[in-house]
Amino acid sequence: MLRRRGRLPAAPWLVAVTLSALLLAAARPAVGAAAWCIARSGASEKALQSALDYACGPAGGADCAPIQASGLCYLPNTLAAHASYAFNSIFQRSRAAPGACDFAGTATVTLTDPSYGSCTYPSSPSTAGQSGTPGSASSTPSSTFKSPPGTGGLSPPDVDSTDSYAETPPAASFLSLALSCFMYMFLQLW
Repeated sequence: MLRRRGRLPAAPWLVAVTLSALLLAAARPAVGAAAWCIARSGASEKALQSALDYACGPAGGADCAPIQASGLCYLPNTLAAHASYAFNSIFQRSRAAPGACDFAGTATVTLTDPSYGSCTYPSSPSTAGQSGTPGSASSTPSSTFKSPPGTGGLSPPDVDSTDSYAETPPAASFLSLALSCFMYMFLQLW
């Protein structure tokens, strides 16, 4: 059977537009859905420590008071737990801006609330607290979190990223697979 090249009937284009819109909607969290920034499992301790130092330092400006020894989020006293809280503080203040949850590849966005017990992770800019500024009651302890020299930018200093890994978000994988299937089916109709 010969296929005629040229203008396709309206139905395939309508299906294409509808499927594209649905796929894009499925790949993003719902508007107003809460998201948190946490330490990526598998990130090296060296990279996490460097990112935490940045986050709690003057350049990062995270609210690190809750992860100090007297804070509600001090326990568990682990690098990943403390980094997660600090990363999320900055992420929420940035209004979940794209790229705000990276920290040299040591962080990832989750839709699962990481809060536990009396430790509540902020879920919006209004609940993210105040940044630790030198001389204030919420400043970070100098014995624990020292800002590395030369960290005047918006990201942590370069760290050895060979110890951490990059992972494709599930929504991106789904979107890629769905678009591939759609294109295959569409080309079969062409």
